[in-house]
Amino acid sequence: MGFRKLFRSSTERQLLGVCGGFAEYWELDPTVIRVAYAVLTFLTGVLPGVLLYFVLALIMPKR
Repeated sequence: MGFRKLFRSSTERQLLGVCGGFAEYWELDPTVIRVAYAVLTFLTGVLPGVLLYFVLALIMPKR
């Protein structure tokens, strides 16, 4: 049983590849992940969502 690793996407990227990386990991359309992340960011306040994105970009390795 092998484990998959989560990476920032090098092909499906708009900014830093975080949402594209989650989309590749979960085998979903990157647009779905981006829209869901944007909606959650605006519903919870913009600053926490933006900070989370950059923290994820720092800790997720690039493929």
